[in-house]
Amino acid sequence: MAGMLSRLGRFCYRRRWLVAALWMLALGGAVLLAVGSEGPVNTRATMPGIESQQAFDLIAERFPGAAAEGASATIVFVAPQGQALTSAENAGAVDAALASVSGGPQVSRVVAPSAGGSISADGSTGFASVSYGVPPSEVTEESRTALADAVERARGTGLTAEMSGSALKTGTRMSAMELAGVAIAAVVLLMTFGSMVAAGLPLLTAVIGVAISFLGVWVMAGPLEMAITSGMLALMLGLAVGIDYAMFVVSRFREERHGPVDAERATGRAVGTAGSAVTFAGTTVVIALAGLSVVGIPSLTKMGLAAAGAVVVAVLVALTLVPALLGFAPNRVLARAQRRGGANTSARRSAALPWMRLVLRRPLLITLAGVALLAVIAVPALSLRLGTPGDASLPVTETQRRAYDLRAAAFGAGFNGPLTVVVDARGAADAQAVVATVADSIRTTSGVVSVSKATFNQQGDTAILTAVPSTGPNDERTEDLVVALRAARPGVEAAAHVRYEITGTTALDIDMARKTQSALVPYVAIVIGLAVLLLLVVFRSVLVPVKAALGFLLSLFAALGVIVAVFQWGWAADVLGVDRTGPVMSLMPILLVGIVFGLAMDYEVFLVSRMREAHAHGTPAGDAIVTGFRQSSKVVVAAAVIMIAVFGGFAAADEPLIKMVGLGLACAVFFDAFVVRLTLVPAVLHLLGERAWWLPRWLDRVLPRVDVEGESLNERQPEPEHADLLNAR
Repeated sequence: MAGMLSRLGRFCYRRRWLVAALWMLALGGAVLLAVGSEGPVNTRATMPGIESQQAFDLIAERFPGAAAEGASATIVFVAPQGQALTSAENAGAVDAALASVSGGPQVSRVVAPSAGGSISADGSTGFASVSYGVPPSEVTEESRTALADAVERARGTGLTAEMSGSALKTGTRMSAMELAGVAIAAVVLLMTFGSMVAAGLPLLTAVIGVAISFLGVWVMAGPLEMAITSGMLALMLGLAVGIDYAMFVVSRFREERHGPVDAERATGRAVGTAGSAVTFAGTTVVIALAGLSVVGIPSLTKMGLAAAGAVVVAVLVALTLVPALLGFAPNRVLARAQRRGGANTSARRSAALPWMRLVLRRPLLITLAGVALLAVIAVPALSLRLGTPGDASLPVTETQRRAYDLRAAAFGAGFNGPLTVVVDARGAADAQAVVATVADSIRTTSGVVSVSKATFNQQGDTAILTAVPSTGPNDERTEDLVVALRAARPGVEAAAHVRYEITGTTALDIDMARKTQSALVPYVAIVIGLAVLLLLVVFRSVLVPVKAALGFLLSLFAALGVIVAVFQWGWAADVLGVDRTGPVMSLMPILLVGIVFGLAMDYEVFLVSRMREAHAHGTPAGDAIVTGFRQSSKVVVAAAVIMIAVFGGFAAADEPLIKMVGLGLACAVFFDAFVVRLTLVPAVLHLLGERAWWLPRWLDRVLPRVDVEGESLNERQPEPEHADLLNAR
């Protein structure tokens, strides 16, 4: 592995113009393809095998055209204080506003509040439904503008008007905080390397790589029906790992230049050693993200594969484009003192030595304290409740959120999340009678406010009922109601000789959350199992991969604890712009597992591979900890700070899932890098001693040798360093 990558690095160094041109050609091709593509679409997550999805499929079969994914919008009108919406003046204002929309070329139907029976009991509030003949992704800006103009027209007459629905544009925008994360990364790189060129190179290569990745996702979004969250996730993860992977290669190149090694040979050694670590770290990330496909949620699979593709591009950039750019400025990436021929200052002193001295003097105490700290932070994760926050989770500055609140106030909280009941009366002697029996059973269930009149298909053998709960879609009592309705179903079906299913957006969200939660443990087991096998090959140790997996679990649960505390309990919610607490998005934990595990293994590989390298060159286990920690801790700290800055910037995003993922990843990286990898790892390795690198002989013969340590590139023994620190132990 090291020899092959070293040859690749030297080739890219020598053929730097060719390599740079090929990457520019790839970027230009991605831009051209993206310009003519449809881009991301607004699609609702589906999950085969759950009752809600089966009911939707039944509706599509028995009600042709009813399940078509045409865009829709709802306009909520509220009369001035003390007035009725049905008064002549207010009714005229509503009709005028709707008339300006109904003539649109994409509008197929407009149902006024009075025609649809959508006026509150006190007459002050009503809502109109606007249906479009095209899916949400094909609604033009002209149609959206007409909808917004209709709302403004109503407001101009003194009415309160807000709108919601799939026809509204829901794209995710880059915020100033997200851009600030990139700026912080630049400052950290400059402080780490002490050179503008060395700091700018990882940023430049990361931007090129993430641009290709994001544009690639954009191109494939239309044909594969991918949402904008897939692109944002690829952007977020690709930018973070792209900077880190390039930084590790540049750092190793600078280190190799301290000796009597020319620039080309130093590039080969950097790609052969640091590039090997990058390759295996990236592979673990890809395994974790691609493993999301086992959950069985198509949208989650697409997000995982999109992010995995971004990581693959980041690895390729680090292995090819970075060494090529090093060839253009082999000396300017060095610090000023190094260019003048000065000594390696990092070898004489390191800010990590005082911390390392403390860890090695009290390894057992440090281990217990670190585990206890993460365990306490993880306590809120025991209260984790999954769901799918909708418009209620948006900030009050968004019209969708205000429309949600107006409907809830006028019609009840459950009106925003009605349940759909599909009754299959095929084979029944009197279909209308059995449907009425089902409706009566549901109507008398505690927690149900009303049940609509049945709507039959053309054959008259299938009906749809709408049941409105008394509680909101994210209320735990609504979930209990769905469970109760399904529990009572066998008796009703046996008595009426009919079959029916509970579905709707609320029921679908509940079913998805339950299935996702049940898939979490198997997914974690599969990903950890595969990655442990990979790390077993990399480190040729039994205990190091196990320790890495346990450290990941500590970081994961601590990050989940923070997510629950903020988004579910409301701690520091105002600071992060979370206006309303509620359940954690059902996709969040399993998505966090896939990403955090990959990033955790990044730090494990980068840090422990240097310790393993020293040990493979003959350094005793205790000395190898110090040598590896001194050589890699500065870069690992810089990489962690960069990731925290990038992910933390995405915590300011408008999209709830991206906001949760950004905060969760920022916290997970902090816990994993600073508490687990830079504290617990050296402490535990010190306690284990030589046993940390134990490997049964039979297993040693079976495992392939990949030479991540670069033994084939460098046969010299590392010099003993920091004897005073070693003696302190």
